[in-house]
Amino acid sequence: MLLVLLPVTGMLAFTVFGAVSQWHDAQTMRDFRAATALSFRTTALTDAIAGERIAAVKARLRPGAATLKERSGAQRATDHALDAALLGAAGWTGPPDVPGRLDARNRQLHALRLQSGTGSLTAPQLAAQYDTIEDDLLELAATLESGRPTRTSGQAADTHIALLNAIEAAERERAELAVLFDTPDAPHATATDRWSALEKALLDDVDRTAPAALKSRLYVVLLQHPGLVVRQTRETLADSHAQRNSSPTYASWLTASTRRIEALRVIQHQAAAELGDDAAHDLDAARTREARDLSVSLAVLAAVTVLALTLRLSITRPLSEVSAGARALSEGDLSYDIRYAGRDELGAVADTFRELRVTTERLAGEINTMNTAIDDNRLGHRADVAAFEGTWAQLLGGMNGTMASFAAAHGRRDKAEQELASIFHLSLDLLCIAGLDGYFKRVNPAFERTLGHSADALLGRPWLEFVHPEDRARTRAVLDRLASGLELAEFENRFVRDDGTERWLQWSARPVTADGLIYAAARDVTESRRAAREQTALRRVATLVARGVPPHEVFSEVADQVGKVLSSGSAAVLRYGADGAATVLGSARGPAAEAETAAAAEVARTARPARVGRSVGAPIVVDDRLWGAVVAAAGTEPLPPGTESRLADFTELVATALANADSRDQLTASRARVVAAGDASRRRIERDLHDGVQQRLVSLQLDLRMAQSMLDEQPEELAEQLDHIAKGLDDTFADLLQVARGIHPAILSKGGLGPALRALARRSAVPVELDLRLPAGRLPERIEVAVYYVTSECLTNAVKHARASFVAVSARVEDDVLEVTIADDGVGGADPGHGSGLIGLVDRVEAIGGKLHVGSPPGEGTTLTVRLPLPRTEG
Repeated sequence: MLLVLLPVTGMLAFTVFGAVSQWHDAQTMRDFRAATALSFRTTALTDAIAGERIAAVKARLRPGAATLKERSGAQRATDHALDAALLGAAGWTGPPDVPGRLDARNRQLHALRLQSGTGSLTAPQLAAQYDTIEDDLLELAATLESGRPTRTSGQAADTHIALLNAIEAAERERAELAVLFDTPDAPHATATDRWSALEKALLDDVDRTAPAALKSRLYVVLLQHPGLVVRQTRETLADSHAQRNSSPTYASWLTASTRRIEALRVIQHQAAAELGDDAAHDLDAARTREARDLSVSLAVLAAVTVLALTLRLSITRPLSEVSAGARALSEGDLSYDIRYAGRDELGAVADTFRELRVTTERLAGEINTMNTAIDDNRLGHRADVAAFEGTWAQLLGGMNGTMASFAAAHGRRDKAEQELASIFHLSLDLLCIAGLDGYFKRVNPAFERTLGHSADALLGRPWLEFVHPEDRARTRAVLDRLASGLELAEFENRFVRDDGTERWLQWSARPVTADGLIYAAARDVTESRRAAREQTALRRVATLVARGVPPHEVFSEVADQVGKVLSSGSAAVLRYGADGAATVLGSARGPAAEAETAAAAEVARTARPARVGRSVGAPIVVDDRLWGAVVAAAGTEPLPPGTESRLADFTELVATALANADSRDQLTASRARVVAAGDASRRRIERDLHDGVQQRLVSLQLDLRMAQSMLDEQPEELAEQLDHIAKGLDDTFADLLQVARGIHPAILSKGGLGPALRALARRSAVPVELDLRLPAGRLPERIEVAVYYVTSECLTNAVKHARASFVAVSARVEDDVLEVTIADDGVGGADPGHGSGLIGLVDRVEAIGGKLHVGSPPGEGTTLTVRLPLPRTEG
């Protein structure tokens, strides 16, 4: 059978190869014919653009109604030719990119028309722009006709392209000489010999490839009158001694060159027609060969089919039966029976397959028995290896080994499951297995302890129902990402206990999308989050206390932080008076409610945390005495159980800060009272000295002067004694006046801070430079007094201790703050912590709410800066 089929198959393969080759040749012919058709549309477009070029040049050289109308008509003809070319290229898929290049030239042509309409281009520039478009289109036509499937069509394509290039050269010559003849007297750089050389080279190409009839028609055109005029014009322009008046006129040149180009176009159209005929003839011949080879192939195929049907009767039928039996056996179908029993080679193969089927049935029985033993958990069962030989025995032996290994692995798995169950139940973290259907499949006891729900309740409801309503959307989004294959997800959400309280859980979950399960572990972070929030609140309060903000701001901040920590509707800080009445020092999230008042009264009565209705309170204990209380009232929902204990813990932590803020307030008030009392005492002493002692001394001085004037004739000793008494009284008066001014300088009361500081500078033992930028009006008296005494003390220290040679004093008001800076060039090293002088200055400044800073590096002088807040004026 193989000896018969081998030569037939070779003949069939040879015939098919020939048919494919002929089909490929026919396809090449079809492609070339389509390319030539598209090339003809492109050459029609080049003819139209050439006409638009000469019309545009004529309109630029001699504008008028006729030339403008001629240019418009040429542009319409070009648009029609371009539309036809684009329509023909719509189905073109091969190289080159004809639609893209035509579209690019279309945009370039429209841009050139816009420039031509504005008159910004000269005639030579217009012609050069059109030349660029023509070059690309002629190159495109040459590329389309470069397929050359046969020698005849190749020569016809060469002739057609050479004629196109020759006509384009003549067109360019016509445009260039039209510019020349338009203004014959103007100087022009001409090179007409290049056109004759180019035309000769192109026509030589036509002579080599064109048929005799086409060449004879070309020679006739060149020797006709228009052709002779063109040749004569070239010779005249090339001869530098020729007379310029022998050249043709503008109109005669255009007429002659136009007729010559039209005659050349007729020949070009004939060449295109011959090229189209050659392409069509080649395509018809290829189709004929293709049909002939296909007929031969079909005849050979029919002969092979008849031969195969004949051979099937004697060979293929039993072979098909054996093959079907082998296929059924390979697919596991042991019911198929091979009935062929001949005594040839096929009969022996059939007997072998029948024996193989029996052995396979026995082997399948052993395998089924072993599978049944595995299903029944009888892992001690083993197959009967002795009943088989060879590979079958080795296969069953391997299965027995696999059964033994499986039994050992099953034992280890049971042990591992027991250990895992112990860990699962003993873990303090929450462990669970959840399904992508939204239900828990298994939870450990930590779930019940943390959430208070039973295992049955957790497994019987969608577990999103246990999530806090505000966290359900975010949790559902995480579940969607896990279901989509996210490898690991870590997130936090709130679960609602059976008693209505919330527990924050930190989750780590991993999906097994193939099983539709999610394995997850959670940790209860409620207390850590609560502690972190309370620590943040404590840091906020401690920061305010450290910054020295007014106590009412500290108390209001404590109330606000209590409201945030407890998520309550309102909160307040209260202080108990001697009569037990509570005063609100600070509140947040609304005014103190009646419920808060009741909780405060209960705390005052028991000195312990208390819950009264919808409010809770906790005592503030300072120095083992009940100082006040912090109370909070519920908002829309009741406060959860244990809130009073949480409030007590938080209150115990902030009690010290509250006491410090209150003590600071009291200290500031005490300092203010001390300074005010000192200033008042000094004023009283000044007034008493002025109104009492000073007046009496003045009166006594006047009496003595009068007595002295009445004793003109008394002894000289008495007069001298009286003079001595008068002088002593003068000195005493001066000393008293100096003391009075030192207690409270008169110039400060009369002139204000500026004159007082200038007086200090004049009396200073070291030079003082003043830079005072003070407001026109008077500052508050306590601020002026404080600045005066601080400056006086610094000048005294600069002389006594710093040994300075220069002191600079500056004062200015900015943003409702008076800033005074006193700097010397002394030895430095001043320490406010040692010596009563600087400490007294600090007390005086801080008593009126200001700040004093001392910078005194050793050997670099001392700089003291005072910042005093000024009362705001209502604008």
